[in-house]
Amino acid sequence: MILISAALIVIVINIIGFLIMMIDKRRAVNQQYRISEKTLWTVAILFGAAGMTVGMNMFRHKTKHTQFKIGLPLLTIVQLVILYFLPNIM
Repeated sequence: MILISAALIVIVINIIGFLIMMIDKRRAVNQQYRISEKTLWTVAILFGAAGMTVGMNMFRHKTKHTQFKIGLPLLTIVQLVILYFLPNIM
C-alpha cells in the first residue's frame, strides 16, 4: 500500500513538473513574470525531474541552459535508480 501511494505521489509530481515547464515557457513567450529556477529545481529534486525533462524537450524550454540540459536528465536517471531499489530497501 505504501508503494502504491509513493508511486502516485511521484506521478503527480512529474505531472506538476511537466506543467510547470509548459507554464514557464508560455510566460517567457508572453514576457510575463516567470517561475524561478529555484522553484523549477525544487520540483525536479522532489522526484519531478522526469516530467520536467519531457516538458523541457517538448516545449523547447531551458534547452540552452547547460544546468537544465544535462542536469535534468541526469537527475532523472538518479531518481529512477532510487525508485528501482526503493522496494528492496522497504
